[in-house]
Amino acid sequence: MSEDSATVHPARRIGGTLSVPGDKSISHRLALLCAAAPGASVIHGFLTSEDCLHTLAAVASLGARVRREGDRIEIAGTGGQLCAPPDVLDLGNSGTGLRLLSGLLAGQNFTSGLTGDASLRSRPMRRIKEPLEMMGARVELLGENGCAPLRITGGGLRGIDYTLPVASAQVKSCVLLAGLFAEGETVVREPRPTRDHTERLLRAVGAEIKVDGPDIRLRGARGARNLRSAGERTVPGDFSSAAFWLTAAACREGARVTVRGVGLNPRRTALLDVLKRMGALVETQAGEPEEGTDPAWEPAGAVTVEGRPLKATEIGGDEIPNLIDELPLVAVAAALAEGRTTIRDAAELRVKESDRIAAMAAILTAFGVPVREAPDGMIVEGVPRPRGGAAVDSRGDHRMAMAAAILGLMADGPSRINGTACIATSYPSFWEDMNRLSAK
Repeated sequence: MSEDSATVHPARRIGGTLSVPGDKSISHRLALLCAAAPGASVIHGFLTSEDCLHTLAAVASLGARVRREGDRIEIAGTGGQLCAPPDVLDLGNSGTGLRLLSGLLAGQNFTSGLTGDASLRSRPMRRIKEPLEMMGARVELLGENGCAPLRITGGGLRGIDYTLPVASAQVKSCVLLAGLFAEGETVVREPRPTRDHTERLLRAVGAEIKVDGPDIRLRGARGARNLRSAGERTVPGDFSSAAFWLTAAACREGARVTVRGVGLNPRRTALLDVLKRMGALVETQAGEPEEGTDPAWEPAGAVTVEGRPLKATEIGGDEIPNLIDELPLVAVAAALAEGRTTIRDAAELRVKESDRIAAMAAILTAFGVPVREAPDGMIVEGVPRPRGGAAVDSRGDHRMAMAAAILGLMADGPSRINGTACIATSYPSFWEDMNRLSAK
């Protein structure tokens, strides 16, 4: 087995209790806001994956002082006075890092460049160019078809009233971070609710932000000088990482998995509602807030899922934005459910690290699961057990590699996954945790 492939054997058992690494989305956002705010901040439980470490390296290049001891990070902020980087900032595979950092850089009086790996350079960036240029920045898309690399010349921003054409937490967050440096008020209107980590973190550093239904209003913070340090914060476990094991438990009758200390932000946990209506037993237990933690900080606790015979369901509409990263796992559950599951309104999957609709359909087909692609989703026919002997390609997409591994646990024979090195971008301990919860 090469370092970039893995053989997955059917699980003899699935069960146990574990904790997962820190939330990827929160780790990115905390690093950026701590770097922009004044004073020193301490982050516990920071996700030390390749993606998040690229973001840390970027803020260090912009003048923040960063000290790392394992998953404990100390950041001395710049008070909004970021420095021009000595070179182009490389965000690796991180669309979150690149899009959110673009918002901060739009408010700076210098020109900077951003790039990433081949996958990131294939993802659309016109969606951030439009609002940032409306605010007064200059954004050049140097790649083909409106993709990275980017060159941003910032400064002199003014607030705008902007309606997102597509529900996107990354684009929303980019505009809000630029709004910290803008004159006047910035308003972002969401067509559907998306994850609200940025809004919570902005409150935590003292930004003047108000959420009224689909409208988020942010008053410019004089170049972030009106903000305060984030203080000492603990990142909860990543729900999207926990989702692999919760789905695995749901798909095996009698299996039981508990994940402790995981984030329970209601805009991230839509998968639990889907698993419930498919028939799995789902229990959540809220954890006690840390002493001195403000109520707006991220909720966390324990989640237990026990497997039951699953039934097909339909997924679409408003639940899609808060389920977007877990939709490949919904497809895995659908493969083991009785009946026909339909996923719709998820065209955004086409422009992730891979075309996740096409990639997931290819994986299901390789495992003998009938599936039909649609422009905005797929239709999956459940089978009693996936076919062993599959050889699948992750297409360099960490979530495809891990979703295929979970499907492989349920198959009737060993399967091979090619392109597994990408898992390190978000979940470095994935294989270790898999071995902990199932037979190797």
